[in-house]
Amino acid sequence: MKYSLMVDAYEKIEATTKRLEMRDLLANLFQKTPKNIISEVTYLTQGKLYPDYMGIEIGLAEKLIVRALSLSSGKTEKTVDNAFRKKGDLGEVAATLLGKKTQQTLMSRTLSVSDVYKIFDKIAQSTGSGSIDVKLRFLSSLMNDASPIEAKYIIRMALGKLRLGVADMTILEALASAFTGDVNNKDRLERAYNISSDLGLVAKLVATSGIEGITELNVEVGRPIRPMLAERLSDPTEILEKLNGKAAVEYKYDGLRMQVHISPKISSIFSRRLENITEQFPDVIKYVKKSMKPKEAIFEGECVAIDAITTDFLPFQMISQRRGRKHEIKDMVEQIPVKLFLFDLLYSNGIECTQMSYQNRRKILTEAIKPNDWISLSEQIITTNTEEIEKFMNRAVSDGCEGLILKSTDPNSTYRAGARGWVWIKYKRAYKSELADTVDLVVVGGFYGRGKRGGSYGALLLAAYNKVNGKFQTVCKCGSGFTDNDLKELPSKLESSTLSQRSSQVDSKISADVWFNPYLVLEVSGDEITLSPVHTACENELRKNSGLAIRFPRFTGRYRLDKSPEDASTTKEILGMYNNQLKKISI
Repeated sequence: MKYSLMVDAYEKIEATTKRLEMRDLLANLFQKTPKNIISEVTYLTQGKLYPDYMGIEIGLAEKLIVRALSLSSGKTEKTVDNAFRKKGDLGEVAATLLGKKTQQTLMSRTLSVSDVYKIFDKIAQSTGSGSIDVKLRFLSSLMNDASPIEAKYIIRMALGKLRLGVADMTILEALASAFTGDVNNKDRLERAYNISSDLGLVAKLVATSGIEGITELNVEVGRPIRPMLAERLSDPTEILEKLNGKAAVEYKYDGLRMQVHISPKISSIFSRRLENITEQFPDVIKYVKKSMKPKEAIFEGECVAIDAITTDFLPFQMISQRRGRKHEIKDMVEQIPVKLFLFDLLYSNGIECTQMSYQNRRKILTEAIKPNDWISLSEQIITTNTEEIEKFMNRAVSDGCEGLILKSTDPNSTYRAGARGWVWIKYKRAYKSELADTVDLVVVGGFYGRGKRGGSYGALLLAAYNKVNGKFQTVCKCGSGFTDNDLKELPSKLESSTLSQRSSQVDSKISADVWFNPYLVLEVSGDEITLSPVHTACENELRKNSGLAIRFPRFTGRYRLDKSPEDASTTKEILGMYNNQLKKISI
């Protein structure tokens, strides 16, 4: 399959903002794709080579790409760099410079999708001494064979900035349409994706075996399950009503959510974002192996940093210091000891537990673990009484927790992988104020600072996630709560996600000085939620041409590195919080 065929589809997708049109363009591309490379085409369309949990990235820096473009175009590195500064997109620079080449070399060839994938795979797998030269040689060879428009997407892929604006759900719909003839089969594909976290695998199964192949996909140790998510409410009476009058009430620990996979051959830990963080927490692997009774299992829990002397819980910021560390792990284990509180069991000795009710899963979890000083079950009561919930809340807060999670005890309370619903409901102490004091919002734009903030950003444009249309819709401009150190580091934190224009996934009436690919999630507090003519969250749902905005937003100091953009607070949650304010006012 020629790479140009895929690039032609990308051009058309990038040219539209209509999701259904994107879906149909993708479906057409998938239908033209040979089944033996459907996984590769799916991954490339996601802007990756493998599923996220494998942790394999292309990892090319801008400077290296500038060197490669210099070699391929015959221009000096300074010329390439200057063009980049003007355009702000190295992909566009590649298309322009290669378009000016007077002739192609005699050795150039027509690129296939397999050519591009295999060379990128070699680049990603190249490590150690001399790997920079190897990567440069491979990328230059691609550029020498690429047409200008192919080069544009090859360079964007190399940078990790493909930016097609295509959400995973749109890809699933396209696969359903292409290989089953019915876009409504997306739900069955989504179930397969949620238990495998691998769109390439789902694409291969549905392309080669149809719906029957998808149905036969099972949970597997070492392959993470997309985590179940919770809704939020501020009133225990309303929560109980949602849960049919009875709930399993658990501590909501201020830690790092973990999915722990153990078998005789596999020992892995995955974060909420499905990153493999096993190397940073060898102590947790040791504790779980010592405590577990099954030969193989998939556990889910919250890992909390504790004081080595008092065993008191420490803030999330402490455990986050162990994230991303590849060296000095032994010292970090001693300096920041952790305890894992297990709250779910998703698989045990060949039995998938996700389709069981919550109480059955909890029973099997209780039988599967022998608690010790470092492993315990989450603190829990089962109640129908709001007063008991309030007492338990006070106890949780006193013990250093964020609040509570209330879970359905109904027979249909299955583990809904990758979904957010009214089966689990957060009740945090912050929700006792007029506004639920903290929401998790995505940085989509920035405004240059002045005076003291010169050289950094004076404010950030923040958005909530609309699950219905896959858009990030603005809800506030936030310039308060940032320390001097935050202001100093913001440009570097956001540099890799800088865009030359607004992302097609961002819905904004406001023009930012700088646009960002939705990536960084911040925890934000505020005074209240109000109607707004300039913000797009929940636009037209309450009043024509008005959305919702957070008034007097403040950064809490917490970067939610454990959350992907799609895990941020949703527009539906913002609407619910606004409606709760109205109820309190009416009372």
